[in-house]
Amino acid sequence: MAALCRGRHRWKRTNCCMNTGNRTVIGRYDYDLVVIGGGSGGLACSKEAAQLGLKVAVLDYVEPSVKGTKWGLGGTCVNVGCIPKKLMHQAALLGTAVKDAKKYGWQISGPVSHDWATMAEAVQNHVRSLNWGHRVQLQDKKVKYLNIKGSLLDEHTVKGLTKAGKEMVLTARNIVIATGGRPKYPTNIPGAIEHGLTSDDVFWLKKSPGKTLVVGASYVALECAGFLTGIGLDTTVMVRSIALRGFDQQMAGLVTDYMGSYGTRFAWKCVPKRVDKLPSGALQVTWTNTETNNEHSGTYDSVLWAVGRAPETKALGLDKLGVQLNNETGKIVVGPDESTSVPNIFAFGDIGEGRPELTPTAIKAGKLLARRLAGQSTKLMNYDNVPTTVFTPLEYGCVGLSEEEAEKRHGKDGIEIYHAFYKPLEFTVAERDASQCYIKVVCEQGEDQKILGLHFTGPNAGEVTQGFAMAFQCGATYSHLLQTVGIHPTCAEEVIKVNITKRSG
Repeated sequence: MAALCRGRHRWKRTNCCMNTGNRTVIGRYDYDLVVIGGGSGGLACSKEAAQLGLKVAVLDYVEPSVKGTKWGLGGTCVNVGCIPKKLMHQAALLGTAVKDAKKYGWQISGPVSHDWATMAEAVQNHVRSLNWGHRVQLQDKKVKYLNIKGSLLDEHTVKGLTKAGKEMVLTARNIVIATGGRPKYPTNIPGAIEHGLTSDDVFWLKKSPGKTLVVGASYVALECAGFLTGIGLDTTVMVRSIALRGFDQQMAGLVTDYMGSYGTRFAWKCVPKRVDKLPSGALQVTWTNTETNNEHSGTYDSVLWAVGRAPETKALGLDKLGVQLNNETGKIVVGPDESTSVPNIFAFGDIGEGRPELTPTAIKAGKLLARRLAGQSTKLMNYDNVPTTVFTPLEYGCVGLSEEEAEKRHGKDGIEIYHAFYKPLEFTVAERDASQCYIKVVCEQGEDQKILGLHFTGPNAGEVTQGFAMAFQCGATYSHLLQTVGIHPTCAEEVIKVNITKRSG
């Protein structure tokens, strides 16, 4: 049976049974590696493994969102995350640039307006080109791409289900789970699911979402609210407690302060109670202020829920195999080598407990895992000092520890914080407010003053932070910072000039 079926797939009806026990016993498999999940991490892992000589298949299937939105190969980042988000953020920045342009001498006659449909079509076309590019890359690397929904039968066997309901069984020496997560809806709020959107939908809307209430204060919430405001839409962010949980809270305050001056409204300490659709088609949202217990309501064209993400683990059959999950988060408990509690099954990316939910992290972890599975390396992923940027109207980039985390680990007297406000040259002629442009360098107390964290709000924060992130891998110290020659005139050079400590007052 193993010899006859090796290298080809066995199709059968959903209600048929198939015994794959013989193949597992004698150690013969269809593939060296089967990857479940065709997002950035899964694709990186599968392509790297194939380049190293392994026979690889990748399974990817997108369940349409509650609103029916669906997309192609590439996962969250490509389709409903980083890529369309950054492009729409760029659209908003261009709107600000048009206003600045008048101060720089550009003669712009008449009112300037934004057309959602034009932007959306351009962004969606680019995303589709990336979908196609990923398929071509898999073909070039000789990775078998299967547009089917995968689940596990045992530590060497994957069951795939097609859209038409046909079943496919594949066996593999190793199985990797890289299924990521999807946005959550609040299940206790009447009307939330029926009348709400998530980030799975907003980038694929054909028409403008209009006046929008964004519920949540994660980076997803603030980024979406930022670009919606930037293209001219009336946008409100409803915040239950704090913004940007897990990030440095001083920096989070600067981000939301700038957004407020930019035009985004904030409803702080508020919790939605229900969403009702009015005869006019507008959505009436009722909420409670948790400080006063007063009830309020308002009408919006769209309600965007950005209240967290849930890992895609429920349909994988992990409980039957004994794969250990975190009961609270639903994520897979993994070791430093991305191994799960079941031999030959690995997991990484957003699905892994305690892992950063970031595309570049998943890509690097996936490549390193592929090299280990191919016997080419023993190197593990280093999850410390991972840089990231929040693409809000005033961008916020950071790497290393927040001030709160540094204080928690080293004590208040064990850290030294250098900081500075600065004004980007670009803001001067345009007469833009730079009150929230700020730099913070968190150092360990001592002779060397090792840098523990770096935080930057300002233009092109991602570009600035990426460069300094490499220094963290080399054990950068405050003295290294002072020895560095700046590039003038740039915002990045302001980082190497910080010399005032918070302690000094």
